[in-house]
Amino acid sequence: MKIPNKIALTLSRVIFLILASTTVLFAQTSPLQKGQQALDEERFEDAIAIFTSYLETNPSSKEAYSLRGEAKNALANFYGAVGDYNSAIEIDSTYAEAYVNRADAKFNLGDDYGALEDYNKAIELDPENPEAYSGRGFANYNLGDLGSANFDFSRAIELDPKDADKYFNRAVVRAELDEYIAAIDDYSMSIKLDPNDADVYSYRGVAYYNIGNIREAMKDYDKAISLDDTDPVKFENRALARGSQEDYAGAVEDFTKSIELFEEDPETYNLRGVAYYHLKEHDKAIADYNRAIELDPENPVYYDNRGLSKAELENYKGAEEDYTTSIELYPNDPETYVQRGLARIKQGKNNEGCLDLNTAIELGAEGMEETLQTYCK
Repeated sequence: MKIPNKIALTLSRVIFLILASTTVLFAQTSPLQKGQQALDEERFEDAIAIFTSYLETNPSSKEAYSLRGEAKNALANFYGAVGDYNSAIEIDSTYAEAYVNRADAKFNLGDDYGALEDYNKAIELDPENPEAYSGRGFANYNLGDLGSANFDFSRAIELDPKDADKYFNRAVVRAELDEYIAAIDDYSMSIKLDPNDADVYSYRGVAYYNIGNIREAMKDYDKAISLDDTDPVKFENRALARGSQEDYAGAVEDFTKSIELFEEDPETYNLRGVAYYHLKEHDKAIADYNRAIELDPENPVYYDNRGLSKAELENYKGAEEDYTTSIELYPNDPETYVQRGLARIKQGKNNEGCLDLNTAIELGAEGMEETLQTYCK
């Protein structure tokens, strides 16, 4: 289990904690053994039927309830899973595994505080259970307690040092704590244990990007894409790295591939528009900003960027309109007032333009003296 994939330098995707198969020793012909086999083969409906039949004559079997809960959890029937784990715990209030499993189901329901309570109880009962620490790490991560999440994933690694996902999870937390070198070390260990996980290369690439090591970032993005060329985020990450090296044509190529894979992300259109801007292909940039605005009309940055390209095409009236919309959405950005002021001055609206430039200064814009002397004597 891993923290959700996704950083295009911002990362998030919903995950479900699918329980690791619970290993219980049964007699050779036990119905529980048949149910366990069905679980192992991912025949979850069959497993539920087997455990349900068994419970009709063995209503005190905590293992049957727990295993049926596992099958329900795998089918995303999280409320049903919680009910079965409740029954297992009623039979044996010291059943640590049931607390872990119930916590996982609660986590999947979005009940992070309830999950945290159950993970704590499981750890109290079985302080050597690595999955309890991992699960608690997820809950703490979701609750924004990165320090505790880091502790929990570290403890999970101590107890189970051969699990690649545990290093990955701690690396994500460390990266969010801006501990990029430590994060890279953990991603590297995860890769050592599982060299074919495309996501880990992509995440490590982001960490390298954040410390300015674009060369290593590009290597990781290339490797990630070679392992998985269906993920738009991986192409977007590589595009950002290319853009940082002023390879705007390469960035456009990767942003285009990202858009082919997922056409509904406004930020990707915006970023490709920025690359087109640097290539001085302003009509294409404006087309991308138009699409970004269609998908997210409340983002002032998209209007700012479109205004810049319009100004480059000497469409100062259109630029002024975009800057005005941006200011309506976010009235505290001094740079937008600067740009609108210059667009107004280009149209001969010096008084209005100079008012904007002075507003920009009031909001903290610096280096405006020469511009004011030129246009606002």
